[in-house]
Amino acid sequence: MALEKLMEAVQSRNSNRTIVIAHAVDASLFLAMKQALERNLASFILVGPLKEMEKLLEEAEIPKELEGKVAKVNAEDDKASALKAVQLVSEGKGNALMKGMLSTSTLLKAVLNKEVGLRTGKVLSHLAGFSFADKEQLLFLTDAAMNIAPDLRDKEQIIENAVDAVRHIGIEKPRVAVITAVETVNPAMQATLDAAALTQMNRRGQLKNCIVDGPLGLDNAISEESAKQKGITSEVAGKADILLAPSIEAGNVLYKSLTYFGNAVVGGIIVGAKAPIILTSRTDKVESKLLSMLLAISSIEA
Repeated sequence: MALEKLMEAVQSRNSNRTIVIAHAVDASLFLAMKQALERNLASFILVGPLKEMEKLLEEAEIPKELEGKVAKVNAEDDKASALKAVQLVSEGKGNALMKGMLSTSTLLKAVLNKEVGLRTGKVLSHLAGFSFADKEQLLFLTDAAMNIAPDLRDKEQIIENAVDAVRHIGIEKPRVAVITAVETVNPAMQATLDAAALTQMNRRGQLKNCIVDGPLGLDNAISEESAKQKGITSEVAGKADILLAPSIEAGNVLYKSLTYFGNAVVGGIIVGAKAPIILTSRTDKVESKLLSMLLAISSIEA
């Protein structure tokens, strides 16, 4: 399983990364953190109301020998927690930012803060990694959560963000499939025009360190048999590492389909900032929270 393979790779690096959790008052996060500590994946800085965090730490039963890898910083409410957590990462005291019990909009407002934020001038985009029980490699999807209707320039930056992260995770030259409803260029379908342009940009060296092809349907992007039946000859078709969705609706539906129908373990991070940002939900399983942490830790440049 790709999750276990990635975990072994992170453990072998012994990189001693630190994850800063903004408003760490969600009990389920502490369970994932405990597993990360026990596997020696990362250290943590918890930001939030001190008394509540100490109570949750006690309930999580963190082994005493690991308590030294958990620091606590007091912040009274979610906005203060978000700003302080971002500041800690911006100052280099943490390598990745993680969402705790606060809204994504509150966290991103702090990320975009002009004084202590993590902006780089790039488009921020969401990168999801899916681990399937019968596959050794992760399958990546972008963007299912941030950019609503990306234009060609946005898609270029979304690909660059994803490729940069995935290369650090371990795929030296990722294959990017630009997903549309059809495999041919149709002037009435903007997504196919964008796909063709992105493919040509890659061939001319504007999109580097990857192989881009499109337009491709989902079936022939991930199935070599489907690509063969449709007569598609491509370095990407049937072997895609990264799927680029045409819009947030398509990306979000695919994300949830792979999770609920495909029974995949999914992790998600925001890329394009100075540090990876881990987005999780209270409904996520511990495995998913762990995978999100692993993606963030792996995507940081060594």
